[in-house]
Amino acid sequence: MKWRSLQESGAYSDTRPLRQIFAERKELIAEYVPADVQAVHARAVAGLKQQGLASKALGVGAKAPLFELPDQNGKPLSSAALLANGRLVLCFIRGRWCPFCVGQMEAMNYVAAQIEAAGASLVAISPQTEKQAYFMHDQHKLGFPLLVDAHNAVARQFGLAYRVPDEQMGLYRSTFVNLPFTNGDGSWELPIPATYIVDRAGTILFASANEDYTERPEPLEVLAAVERREMP
Repeated sequence: MKWRSLQESGAYSDTRPLRQIFAERKELIAEYVPADVQAVHARAVAGLKQQGLASKALGVGAKAPLFELPDQNGKPLSSAALLANGRLVLCFIRGRWCPFCVGQMEAMNYVAAQIEAAGASLVAISPQTEKQAYFMHDQHKLGFPLLVDAHNAVARQFGLAYRVPDEQMGLYRSTFVNLPFTNGDGSWELPIPATYIVDRAGTILFASANEDYTERPEPLEVLAAVERREMP
């Protein structure tokens, strides 16, 4: 199961703000997805918000956990090695089956070179298997690593991991979002989407976590936060 980008037939060139791209996708969902299905997802998001998951996640000023994860090609990358070169931008996403994750990754890809020019590294982290990460990286021609966070081990350290509610789990199964297959385990766990900027000392400078998977920070906002202060 995957989301085919509107730009899949060629190089991604949509430079609109991410909120506009997401608004377009929400309109398509509102038009083509049955209301009862939309209601299930809305209840799932509301339940996560009620738990206050985002407010419990690591925030600005906290120390980011160190980690080492394989990328889409199986090459291990450590946060310590990346931070030795400068700041680190981390994007936690759900997977290639999520249209909003795809939209965010394509949009972040557009500013990836500017983030690198500012002296920072950009990586995305998801619980999907290495094969799924490879397919996503290749299909959407991402210019940055897509790390494999098996069993949401790193997402859990950041306070982002949760188990998909039973009602939504049943819906995913009926619509062929097979998380046990895409993630390689039967936990039915996902991270809430989150974006972090970490300085070389491991301190979180920027944090944006949201239980609503249809809301993500603007790439230019992330880039501005990377460039805001002099590199340590």
